[in-house]
Amino acid sequence: MKFIISRDQILAPLQQIVSVIEKRQTMVILSNVLLQVNDGRLVMTGSDTEIQIVSQLNLELPADDGEITVPARKFLDICRLLPSGAEIKFELQQDKVKLASGRSRFSLSTLPAENYPEFNESEFDYQFFLNAGKFKKGLDKTLFCMANQDVRYYLNGLLLHVSNSKLKLVASDGHRLSIFEGDIGQATGYEARIILPRKAVQEINRLLDDVDAELNIQFSNNHIRILYKDVVFSSKLIDAKFPDFSKVFNQSFMSPLLIQKQLLREALTRVAILSNEKYKGVTFDIGGDLLKLSTHNPEHDEAEEELIIDYQGQSLNIAFNSQYMLDAVSNLDSELAVMTIASNASSCIIEEPEQPLFKFIVMPMRM
Repeated sequence: MKFIISRDQILAPLQQIVSVIEKRQTMVILSNVLLQVNDGRLVMTGSDTEIQIVSQLNLELPADDGEITVPARKFLDICRLLPSGAEIKFELQQDKVKLASGRSRFSLSTLPAENYPEFNESEFDYQFFLNAGKFKKGLDKTLFCMANQDVRYYLNGLLLHVSNSKLKLVASDGHRLSIFEGDIGQATGYEARIILPRKAVQEINRLLDDVDAELNIQFSNNHIRILYKDVVFSSKLIDAKFPDFSKVFNQSFMSPLLIQKQLLREALTRVAILSNEKYKGVTFDIGGDLLKLSTHNPEHDEAEEELIIDYQGQSLNIAFNSQYMLDAVSNLDSELAVMTIASNASSCIIEEPEQPLFKFIVMPMRM
């Protein structure tokens, strides 16, 4: 096995693969990247048994076919620290891989490719095509609401709901929820719901760097595969039912409150400095055309700030986690933020005034 490749061609795909590989693995070989040369193509594979990334590169110079696994992070560090534009000569000699570039020489230990575990995927029942930029925007607007190591394991991920030509992405940690709704652009003719694990969502989001590319998304009840340019991303799914969140919208609401997004964000950031470090609670005192933000902490520090709002409803006093509010407000693209509080003060919807593609829901807290 022998090939020559430029450092600039191999670096980005190798970084994508290494980000999937866990630092501490149960199997030593999973710390390695699988390299296969066949018909003038180099195929690189990285996996942690739950997620797999396969990247294909065309080799411009003649190569000898073969396959081997090498330590992923060491291989990446060598490629990363070589000068830009450098050529890397790769050659397998017995059980060692010899790397040469310019005046640099490296020898890496290997493990046989036949010992690399196979990523077992089921038959894919569904598929659709989607613009990568639209999918990435949906992920950006929702993934920060995913739970992390929650006992309700279905919350440690993201719901992908396809309903004919409509796509819905939903994430929640039990205290807040984000929904993105978009148009797929073609009729799929089916309805399906799957839950992608947290790590898979983060890796897909990192992978999508070209907003004009097209994705081919294929999935079954327990696996998803995404074809993106020269990369095939595969992941197991969370086998569970996502909670029904529709009843949050099926209730009566107070009058909407309109406020300048930037002013609210800056005021919240300032007031939150003196909030309780653990609970981060800030009280919203709403009345007339004024919103008063206030907070205090166990050290008896206090902060308050008043903002002009557009509101026709009844006076109200309600408290929220300031970080949850900031996350929601920061993700709006419009100048204005629209806040609509449920009549029983059980939740608050934050969205844009004009045809919002996404909504954020934040639950109040007791102060």
